Order: sequence, then C-alpha cells, then structure tokens
Amino acid sequence: MIIKSLELADFRNYDSLHIEFSEGTNILYGDNAQGKTNILEAIYLSAITKSHKGSKDRDIVNFDKEEAHIRTYLEKDGIETRVDMHLRKNKSKGIAIDGQKIKKAAELIGLLNVVFFSPEDLSIIKNGPAERRRFVDMELCQLDQFYLYNLNHYNKIVNQRNKLLKDMYFNPSLRDTLNIWDSQLISFGSKIIERRKLFVEQLNEIILEIHRKLSGGKEDLIICYEPDVMIEDYSNILNMNQEKDIKLKQTSTGPHRDDFCFKVGNIDIRKFGSQGQQRTAALSLKLSEIEMVKKITKENPVLLLDDVLSELDSNRQNYLLSTIGDIQTIITCTGLDEFVNNRFEIDKFFHIENGKIVNKNTGFTDSSI
Repeated sequence: MIIKSLELADFRNYDSLHIEFSEGTNILYGDNAQGKTNILEAIYLSAITKSHKGSKDRDIVNFDKEEAHIRTYLEKDGIETRVDMHLRKNKSKGIAIDGQKIKKAAELIGLLNVVFFSPEDLSIIKNGPAERRRFVDMELCQLDQFYLYNLNHYNKIVNQRNKLLKDMYFNPSLRDTLNIWDSQLISFGSKIIERRKLFVEQLNEIILEIHRKLSGGKEDLIICYEPDVMIEDYSNILNMNQEKDIKLKQTSTGPHRDDFCFKVGNIDIRKFGSQGQQRTAALSLKLSEIEMVKKITKENPVLLLDDVLSELDSNRQNYLLSTIGDIQTIITCTGLDEFVNNRFEIDKFFHIENGKIVNKNTGFTDSSI
C-alpha cells in the first residue's frame, strides 16, 4: 500500500493543501515551525486514527475554525482507496472509506501500515515504562485487530474500576461489585500479556541481526518482557491488592504497569547503557518495526521520518537510508545537504513555508504541487 496524495483543510496551520507523493522517497524541507511535521501527523491520523503526539482533535483543528478535514488516497495493486477523516472541536471524529462511513475507528486500522520515527523515539530506551508500552501497543494495534479490541476493553475496565474505587470512599457498599470488574480485568489483561509475550519473541528474532550490523558486530541486543503480573498469579495478586487499591483509589496490578527491558550482554541499557548504546538500540527497534510489519502483513509499511536524520551520526544515517530500499518514505528535514552529501536518491521534494508548499526551482508559491 502506498499513499498517492493527501488533502488537508483547516488542519493545524494549513488552510488547504493538496500534495501528491512519489512511491519512492519524498522530502519535506524548510525552516522549523513551518508545518512539515503536520503533514506526517495527518498521514499518521489516517492510518492509526490518533495523533502521534497524543493531541486531541480540538487541538488539531485550525485555531479559528470548528472543523478540519483529511482526505488520503491510497493505492494497492492498481486499486485506489479514499480515506476521509472529519475532525471536530466538540464532537467525535467521523471516518469514511470510499464514501462509506465506518462506525468504529478500529475498522480503519490496518488498512495503511505506517512506521513513524521522530527524535523523541531515540529516547525510548532511557525514558519511562509508559513510552515503551506505548511503542508496543501502537505497533500491535496496527498488526492485530484482536489485540486492539482487547486493549480498548482493558483500558475501559481499568478506568471504570478506578472510578468505582473512588466512589467506594463515599459509598462502601459498592465493594460488592468490585469482583465483577476484577474478573473482566483478568480476562482481557491475560490476553494482552500473552500477545505482548509473543510480540517480544517475534521482535527478538529480527532485532538481533539488525543491532549486530548497526554496532559493527560488537553487540547483541535482547528485549525482555517484564510483565507486572504473571497470568497464573493474576487473580490472587489482584485480590491481595484490593485493600491497597481502595486506599490509593486506583488499580495497582495489571499489564498497564508492564515494562520491557533492553539488554546488551548482561547489562540493562535502560539504566546503565551509554547514550550511544541507547540511541543505537532505539534505531534497531524502529528498523525491526519495519521488518515486523513486512513479515506479518506481507506488505511494506510507509515510513515517516520526522527530522530524525539530524539526530544521528553519519554511520547511523547511512545505515538507515540504505535500509529504506523499496519502501515509500516521507522525510522532513531543514535542508537537503545530508542527502546530497550521501548521494541519496530523492524522487520528489517539497519546500514547506508557512503552511504552503513552495516550488523551490521557480520560487512559485501555491498550496499544491
């Protein structure tokens, strides 16, 4: 699947935009704060239904407007698909595929697989567990509809259980209903634990060789799943922690507290790795994500690189660019020097300036190319 074109209306700093992409490498370049990342955000929204920044719909809509629109044209095997997304400040988003409105956002996920790589991702190893869980969840939600279903239900149950724990402070008789939520929590939580365990096993099959190449054959990287609770102990521990949960007014046990350990040899590089080791491991992780999508879906993902090259040294830059190959890639950067210096082939480039695309060769300014 490739992205043929993208249209925006009242999205972030774009009043209107029409851009047609090459199926190869596309460069969006220009000064900072001109709107380059906003284009990648719109593509990500079209694939995942959520912003990679975690932004709410009302924050994405143009400041003085009430609604924003994204229209994405996709193509696979010569067949074109149109995805329309309608963002509103005060209502839930509307989504249609080829003009047919879908009832649940989950119906869109998996149609277009994307891998988003930003400078923030280079810190995924040293940051907290929430960032690592988010990486795993976003990847699995693209690849496994059952995981998406189970995760959505699990998160709702955690929220409802937490509300119950708070309400019990004023109405202790509500405790009788706690076991009902606990049984559902265990049911959906166990499925999440099982799938995360399998995902880490699949990821380790891919990441080992990639990291060896990136580190010049010096390091072997292993990812270890650290579940907050084992499935066989889930019921007992949840029951044991009921008093603590009531006191804290929140659920203290379950996969929403999982973590993932990254080891080079016997060293936990989350805590004891150098910045170079952590960045190399993060790059290995993102490159493995590409291979994972290929392996499971039998399709190439669309690769979105948000100003990440400026954060990598020349060796890592070269390795990343050499692995892109036949993948449709959309890259943002402030200049073209690194691509020229590396003699990297650019199929199409766009100069972004203040929410518009500028044809650099002619100096012509328009909202489309």
